[in-house]
Amino acid sequence: MSAPNDDIVVRLDRIYTRGGDLGETSLGDGHRVAKHNPRVGAYGTVDELNAALGVARLHAADGSIGVWVERIQNDLFDVGADLCVPPPPEDDERHRSRLRVSPEQVAWLEERIDEVNGALPPLTSFVVPGGTPLSAHLHVARTICRRAERDVVALSAQEPVTPEVIAYLNRLSDLLFVLARAANEGGEALWSPGAGRA
Repeated sequence: MSAPNDDIVVRLDRIYTRGGDLGETSLGDGHRVAKHNPRVGAYGTVDELNAALGVARLHAADGSIGVWVERIQNDLFDVGADLCVPPPPEDDERHRSRLRVSPEQVAWLEERIDEVNGALPPLTSFVVPGGTPLSAHLHVARTICRRAERDVVALSAQEPVTPEVIAYLNRLSDLLFVLARAANEGGEALWSPGAGRA
């Protein structure tokens, strides 16, 4: 993973500024946009995902899942920082100086997926979300992650988006799925097609 950018400074001296009272907000580069702008919506969903993972982490005992989720939460701030500043053309110097999601961050998710999934039994049907509190919360986070991915893909049809952001969210939803399975320790419920029909 690349080192954090020296020019990224977060300072929150005031919580309210009244700057958004007319329905606008500032992107990371200072441009003012409507709060319903698709870019704002995309990184807003990423923020929602991060909050859901914070709840999931409350239920993670001391072990790999809690440590990994904490790392993912930090990486999601990188995702939000990437999304809140539209990427300039690659030949623009600003393209290299901004914090962007890296291929290494995506690769880390893939390594965790392979590690966890390799220890799980093969699936014979779809998993019914639930089970332990940790598993249930990871499933909620997974569905929010899928929505974040859809929001970012929709944004990318209109404006430039760093490709690794989409890849990161795609892999993250897969990792959350296998982590939710692992948190149930083999006690997950599976879909029984048509079982509720008279």
